[in-house]
Amino acid sequence: MEPKRLMQLGVPAGVVLIVMMLVVPLPAVVLDLLIAFNITGALLILLVAMFVHRPLDFAAFPSVILVMTLFRLALNVSATRLVLLDGYAGKVIDTFGHFVVGGSLVVGLIVFAILLVIQFLVITKGAERVAEVGARFTLDAMPGKQMAIDADLNSGLIDEEEARRRRLEVHGEADFYGAMDGASKFVKGDAIAAIVITVVNLVGGFAVGMAQKGMSFGDAITTYSLLSVGDGLVSQIPALLLSVATGLIVTRSTASGDMGSDILRQLGGNRVPLQIAGFGALFICLIPGLPKLPFVAAGGVMLLASSRAPKETGEPEQPPMEQALAAPPDSPELLAAEIQVDPLGLELAPDIIDLVDAANGGDLLDRVKALRRKIAGELGIIVPPVRTRDNLDLPARTYVIKLYGIEVARGESPRGTVLAIGDTLGGLPGESTREPVFGLEARWIPAELRVQAELSGATVVDRASVITTHLAEVVGTHAGRLLGREDVKTLTDLVKRSHPVVVDELTPAQLTLGEVQRVLQHLLEEQVSVRDLVRIFEALSLKAQVTKDPDALAEAARAALGPAIVAPHLADGAVHVISFEPTLEQRMLEAMRPADPGSVIALDPLLGQRVLAEVTDLRTAAEDRGLRPVVVCAPQLRPAVRRMLVPVLPSTAVLSYTELTGATQVRSVGTVSGDRLAVTA
Repeated sequence: MEPKRLMQLGVPAGVVLIVMMLVVPLPAVVLDLLIAFNITGALLILLVAMFVHRPLDFAAFPSVILVMTLFRLALNVSATRLVLLDGYAGKVIDTFGHFVVGGSLVVGLIVFAILLVIQFLVITKGAERVAEVGARFTLDAMPGKQMAIDADLNSGLIDEEEARRRRLEVHGEADFYGAMDGASKFVKGDAIAAIVITVVNLVGGFAVGMAQKGMSFGDAITTYSLLSVGDGLVSQIPALLLSVATGLIVTRSTASGDMGSDILRQLGGNRVPLQIAGFGALFICLIPGLPKLPFVAAGGVMLLASSRAPKETGEPEQPPMEQALAAPPDSPELLAAEIQVDPLGLELAPDIIDLVDAANGGDLLDRVKALRRKIAGELGIIVPPVRTRDNLDLPARTYVIKLYGIEVARGESPRGTVLAIGDTLGGLPGESTREPVFGLEARWIPAELRVQAELSGATVVDRASVITTHLAEVVGTHAGRLLGREDVKTLTDLVKRSHPVVVDELTPAQLTLGEVQRVLQHLLEEQVSVRDLVRIFEALSLKAQVTKDPDALAEAARAALGPAIVAPHLADGAVHVISFEPTLEQRMLEAMRPADPGSVIALDPLLGQRVLAEVTDLRTAAEDRGLRPVVVCAPQLRPAVRRMLVPVLPSTAVLSYTELTGATQVRSVGTVSGDRLAVTA
């Protein structure tokens, strides 16, 4: 049979044999052999626990504890059967009994009782408590670790394979400590069972010896006490070894070496404590009546070790390779890494990190990835990775969206709820709020009432969708700021692969990457997609021969994208517009003045206020009729009009006459005169 097949069948066959030992009598010789294997196996497990680098390197330890505990209990049952039936349970138990008792039955029983106390109250109880606390903290930290892995993956620090490996390690660590919490209960139960079995052997032995075998009271006590103590010892020694191994495993922290190397390196890694301990031992020799030689020897060993220990440097010792690769703490590389600001960040309060915990169904990070692809397809830009992390300073159930480290949006996402949007929410329990993007009336309701809310006509949105929608709105609003110079270079290189002539003609011959970036930012600031870069670059090449003005270049690009720009504003093939009277438009053209961010309209303040008021009134009246109008004007006036309207009507689109070529019908909803309203019915 193949070795692999033998390994697969070995443990199941062993468990079956252990179960059979509970009911089938064993000869004393076989019992001696199995006891030897039990003690040797427990010693092997203890040594393996000491030499592993991480607890997960011995992931089978909880199962090993269960099998070894069952094996030891089966040996106890077999030994008890032989003790009570024959008054003899093999040479091993007999030798252990005589060795510990040592001619004094009282001393032997006291020593055995002390071993039981050490096993049960010290090692077993301590290991059980450490395993329980370790399991609790490991499970509590699991969502945060998963979020950190996903954040590193989103930011490009690790690849998908490394992220998968780290997730498996996090899940394996949680499963291991959870299993160790349960396995420690087996160790505790085994210690209690050893006490009960020993008492049963003593009492039962006295009864059998005196009632069935006719022994005197003294002979029965001597014979069965020796056997009971010997049986208890051969059980308690491997049980003690397993309890110590359990304590070592659950108290191990992450380290780079085995336990022995770590302990010796850390105890002997500092000269001063060794010197103090050595001189302290020598000082004790001055106390009258104490033996001098033991303390002189101990102090000498400490001082000798201190002479070989490195001097205290205040920094952890590093391997030579790591010392060579480690940068100084004030190196430009480390300082640059510390001050680097993420373009886009999402921070979550600790109580809502379940949104990113895949083990509990959280899919926020997957949705953010999909959102990046969706925005790239709509706006034509490379959205930077969204660095997602938890923030202990945030109020409960709160999330924050940051742009270059500055908060730009904030919302709430209460755990166990969904967001119901609509006008018929009065009968639903929950907390009233407003939808963060459009400001609609909404209510956070218990997730169990989702179907009821949908039946009442409300639109129900889950928590992750609320956050991703809010994030999409923030990215769309600030898309121009998110477009960096490197992104423009990447987009230009992509165009050059398919249209090299277009790129070579434009940059760097006519425009620099910075000037191209500024034009694209102008387009993105008004929610204009830059996906059609070929057409944009062709328009810029023609216009750049005449002027380098960013407004003029942006208008040339918009004219080339006219049908695409007007398309989102069409309703049944028609676009509804608010226009300016020719005389007012002429006055606005005459009032245009150049400025650093672009041209502005320097109208009389009172006239400017009347124009803004009329545009606002016309827009409100059109929206009451279910229309979403746009403002139209001359191409050379359009950028300045946009800058004038943004502070008051940031969501109102401003188009030029040349951009209306993509609409089959143009319907006027009103004309702005500056001193009166001419509203078209």
